[in-house]
Amino acid sequence: MARTKRGVVSRAKHNKVLKSVKGQRGRRKNTIRIARQAMEKAMQYAYRDRKAKKREFRSLWIQRINAGVRAEGLTYAKFINGLAKSKIKLDRKVLAELAYNNPEVFKSVVKKVQSSLA
Repeated sequence: MARTKRGVVSRAKHNKVLKSVKGQRGRRKNTIRIARQAMEKAMQYAYRDRKAKKREFRSLWIQRINAGVRAEGLTYAKFINGLAKSKIKLDRKVLAELAYNNPEVFKSVVKKVQSSLA
């Protein structure tokens, strides 16, 4: 039976790993054993932080909405309650975008909410 030579396959696997750790410092970028460990750890962080990113953005949106609402004399909780009562279907991402980029439009939304709360 003929001998199987795997040099091409091994080199391809190594290159795949080394390409993924390109830009890292020290031996992490050019020594295959350390590069593989670095790549696995980086992938663990990436998986974890894809979940964390959603939490962080939601809290950022809430902070921006809260800042915009407090300038109008309301609290965040009362504002969200008023949104539900006034049947305004805007999510936190859109509200935060309005509060940050279009304060005039956001003020009009807050006024409608205040009128539904009164």
